[in-house]
Amino acid sequence: MAEEPRLHVVIPAGGSGTRLWPLSRASRPKFLHALTGTGRTLLQETVDRMAGLAPQSQVHVVTGVTHAAAVARQLPDVPEDNLFVEPSPRDSCAAIALAAAVIGSREPGALMGAFPADHMIGDVDRFRAVVRQAAAVAAEGRLTTIGITPTRPEVGYGYLRTGESLPSGGGLRVAEFKEKPSYDVAAAYLKSGDYLWNAGMFLWRVSDFLDELSRQRPDMHAGVSRIAGAWDSGARDAVLAEAWPRLEKISVDYAVMEGAAAAGRVATVPGDFAWNDIGDFRALGDMLPADESRNVVIGAGDTLLADVEDVVVAPVPGRLLAALGVRDLVIVDTEDAVLVCHRDRAQDVKKLVDALRDRGDTDHV
Repeated sequence: MAEEPRLHVVIPAGGSGTRLWPLSRASRPKFLHALTGTGRTLLQETVDRMAGLAPQSQVHVVTGVTHAAAVARQLPDVPEDNLFVEPSPRDSCAAIALAAAVIGSREPGALMGAFPADHMIGDVDRFRAVVRQAAAVAAEGRLTTIGITPTRPEVGYGYLRTGESLPSGGGLRVAEFKEKPSYDVAAAYLKSGDYLWNAGMFLWRVSDFLDELSRQRPDMHAGVSRIAGAWDSGARDAVLAEAWPRLEKISVDYAVMEGAAAAGRVATVPGDFAWNDIGDFRALGDMLPADESRNVVIGAGDTLLADVEDVVVAPVPGRLLAALGVRDLVIVDTEDAVLVCHRDRAQDVKKLVDALRDRGDTDHV
């Protein structure tokens, strides 16, 4: 009997989480923050969830130069050789492809799972069961996603249109990747029962992903293969500096998964565990415990709330944050910036970050 491939976990840890500004900054993005009340950062919780799926010797993190030291401090049990540092941001395809190429050079028969560093998972045991099911589907030769069973018409997520069940019965064929919809379209998706949220969690045999990358993005494949060939040698820095900037800046969905789905090569396993990508303060508030007035306090700072309802508050330690007679707000206090916005406008906080960049204010970004 052939030996089952080992699962290697890859955690892309990038981005700046602009919709969680001013808490999340370019120098300290959301995955480095403890936001869920456990005292563990989102990155640490992501690694914690992998217990029982893969040992920490098979956990890998892809991050940027700016965050590499902080990532290493937060994950002292992840081997140094498993920290892949990008010289500059090139979006998710380059990050995931780099990890796949290096893992493939070290262990050609490996399975790989990619799980973003900034998600919240409610039922961890159920999450692990779904990952095992998805790994079994991936071992059959399909690029596999974990799609989240939608609970509401959500306009902030992409969707997967599902097709027929696979012959093995382990999952569903993905017929099409869909962009973020309007509310009416999202409501129609929900009613049809044929759509799942695209959570950006993928599993595949490394060789299958690299073959598909070569078919659709041959230049990207050639670049990461060259980098991987030098990764465990003294030539790494020179090859990385020369080849990395040439890689296309594109997401893995656009670069590989959409085309693979059109070719019938993508499967999905529905995930019915509570999930949130913490895209903004409203989403964070929806996931965290609230008081009797549906107020949510993020962190351990001091607050005084009187006649306040449906408010998300993030106080800065060492300073009292008080609110009186307000509803449906997000109030975030940090050492150098304060945010106040309507809870329904939380997705638009990114516009403030864009405005700061436009006026050259890098100190607050």
